[in-house]
Amino acid sequence: MICLGIEGTAEKCGIGIVNSNGDILATCGSQLYPEVGGIHPREAAVFHAEHIVPLINDALDEASLSLNDLDLISFSKGPGLGPCLRTVATAGRTLSQRLNIPLIGVNHCIGHIEIGKLTTNAIDPLTVYASGGNTQIISFESGRYRILGETLDIAVGNCLDQFSRSVGLGHPGGPVVEKLASKTNEVIDLPYVVKGMDFSFSGILTSAIKLYKKGVDINIICNSFQETCFSMLCEVTERALSHSNKDEVLLCGGVAANSRLREMLKIMCEEHFSTFYMPEMKYCGDNGSMIAWLGLLSYNYNGNKGINIEDSVIDQRFRTNQVDAGWNLNNNKGIKLPNNLYDKGAEADVFKCIWDKDEAICKIRPCKSYRSNNIDKSLRLYRLREEVRLLNDCKNFGVSTPSIFNIDINNMSIVMEYVKGVLLNDIIIDILNNKLNEDVLFDYCNIIGSNVSLMHDNGIIHGDLTSKNIFINDNKAIFIDFGLGKYSDVIEDKGTDVLVFKKSLESIIPKFSEDCFNSFINGYKSVKDFDLIYNKIDEIISRGRYL
Repeated sequence: MICLGIEGTAEKCGIGIVNSNGDILATCGSQLYPEVGGIHPREAAVFHAEHIVPLINDALDEASLSLNDLDLISFSKGPGLGPCLRTVATAGRTLSQRLNIPLIGVNHCIGHIEIGKLTTNAIDPLTVYASGGNTQIISFESGRYRILGETLDIAVGNCLDQFSRSVGLGHPGGPVVEKLASKTNEVIDLPYVVKGMDFSFSGILTSAIKLYKKGVDINIICNSFQETCFSMLCEVTERALSHSNKDEVLLCGGVAANSRLREMLKIMCEEHFSTFYMPEMKYCGDNGSMIAWLGLLSYNYNGNKGINIEDSVIDQRFRTNQVDAGWNLNNNKGIKLPNNLYDKGAEADVFKCIWDKDEAICKIRPCKSYRSNNIDKSLRLYRLREEVRLLNDCKNFGVSTPSIFNIDINNMSIVMEYVKGVLLNDIIIDILNNKLNEDVLFDYCNIIGSNVSLMHDNGIIHGDLTSKNIFINDNKAIFIDFGLGKYSDVIEDKGTDVLVFKKSLESIIPKFSEDCFNSFINGYKSVKDFDLIYNKIDEIISRGRYL
């Protein structure tokens, strides 16, 4: 079976032809380069309308095919810019009706993942999708691609472009920033904003522009800008690796063109016993072949059925996790740790040890080779000190945490009590394997919610409320790993904390995640300003869209 895919979610127009064996027969594309400012949706749509037909002809010539050889038409349904998506959908409908062959609309983001898997032979990767319009950390779990982390404001590619335009470097910004960054090793402080497995780039953008206006060397700003943004991406990917236990990382999206980002992710993967994959650049950016291949996967999975014309409406905010992607299977190999390592998180290496004749845990924050020394040292030291304070203060407020036995600033290590109990994550796995009843989990979530309300009422933000950072012992919740924790009474920080827990549930136990989260909320309701915090959660979720 042969599918022609039409891509045009933003400034790039692409046509691809792929057969059901996964052979890419043609990939043709063209890109709009705005003379002034960023992408104007209607101008981009006109560009697509002018280029789709010539590109289809080019693709057919490249594949040595005619229109009559096509069996399926696939188009980008979303997410993307409305006028662009409508142009692409119209082209898809027209071809489908003229040739009397099935039509299917697909998710642009998943197209990136599937073409990446096809061309690299990755099986079940954790995906870092970094582009001009999206920045997401994605994992396949239980039939869907789950968004473990994403930008809370602008995408990393958009951030680079906006900075470049604002300081007169032109568009697109990524290549220019990378070139200037390579001229220096100096790094200065910019806002480093990681919230659980989400991140924010707007503060970096504003600060970098202010530094430029103050006369700071543009090369230093570009290097600092790049190092900070990409360090955040790598850190969140580390955290998602630890949570998902994947042993593969796939980089896709247009920002994959940046050699420094590739280098950092590759180093991070080596340190986490994982394999790094990246497709050829022509398949990293927006392209028609990814739409064609995903069209074939979706068509076959749905019983060789296309969609009706009336169902071919576009969706500007088509979320990655809205798609039934049951053609995939989880690999379940998992990361294999060395025998001497008890656990490895994003923040630290964890070892078992003996302290005063008792079992204990030694948590060491090693240097992160992918980060610049300036960023790495200051982050590790700050987080070590904050974690110690937060662990102790939680106890004073009635929240159970491990006792601290020793702190070594020079070695960036903490020796603490070995927690007796069962990880919430392991309890969930037992439920998934039908060893426990799900009602038990609802009770535990209620207890967890009650404890988190105590933290928040006393101005403590955990920062990484996932199922791997909570133990259950005798119906009591014990919280560990405050590496991203902080003191704050800001409503948004509390809402983000709760949202991290919600996303953690969705990624590991989607079938019961809503009931589990409702149980958590029932326990959390006693918190001050509950209504403001609860509404803030929905507001934060709504930001995670195509920008």
